[in-house]
Amino acid sequence: MNRMKLLSATAIVALSFTASAMAANEPMVGGAAMYENKNIVENAMNSKDHTTLVAAVKAGGLVETLEGKGPFTVFAPTNEAFAALPAGTVDTLLKPENKATLDKVLTYHVVPGRLDTMALDEQIKAGGGKAMLKTVQGDMLTVSGTGKNLIVTDDKGGMAKITIPDVYQSNGVILVVDKVLMPN
Repeated sequence: MNRMKLLSATAIVALSFTASAMAANEPMVGGAAMYENKNIVENAMNSKDHTTLVAAVKAGGLVETLEGKGPFTVFAPTNEAFAALPAGTVDTLLKPENKATLDKVLTYHVVPGRLDTMALDEQIKAGGGKAMLKTVQGDMLTVSGTGKNLIVTDDKGGMAKITIPDVYQSNGVILVVDKVLMPN
C-alpha cells in the first residue's frame, strides 16, 4: 500500500514538473500552447483569441507571407480588439472588394525583424523614450514604456497595450495587443 502511495506521489510530482517546464517553454495564447518550432500562422490558428485575425489573414491572402522565412514581429490583435472596432468594420474589411484596405491594416501590424521586449526596450532607450518602427505596410508605429508595460501607438494616436509579450515563433515573434492599430 505504501509503495502505491509513493508511486502515485512520484507520478504527481513528475507531472507537475513536466507541466511547469512546458508552461515555461511554451507560452499559452488563447488557450493553446505556442511552439517556437511552428511559424506565425500555425500558432495563431490554434489560438481561440485570434480567430478574427486568422480569418483576416486568410481573406487578405497573407498566409503564405506569414508562413515564410521572416523574421517578422507581429502585433497580434485579439478577437476582443477587433470587436471593439465600430460595428460592421470587420465584415466590411473581409469583403473581397476591400482586400487592399484589409492588407493595409494587416501589414501595418507587421514589422520586419524579430523584436522581442528586450530589443524594444533597447530601441526605446536609444530613441529617448520611444522606438519608431517602420511596418511592412510602410507607415510607422511608436512603442513606449518598458518591459512588461509597453504601449504601441498608431499613426492616428490609437494606443494598444502589449498584453502577452515575446511569443517566439520559428519565423519571428508575436506580441499580443489589446487594440487594432490603424494606419493613415
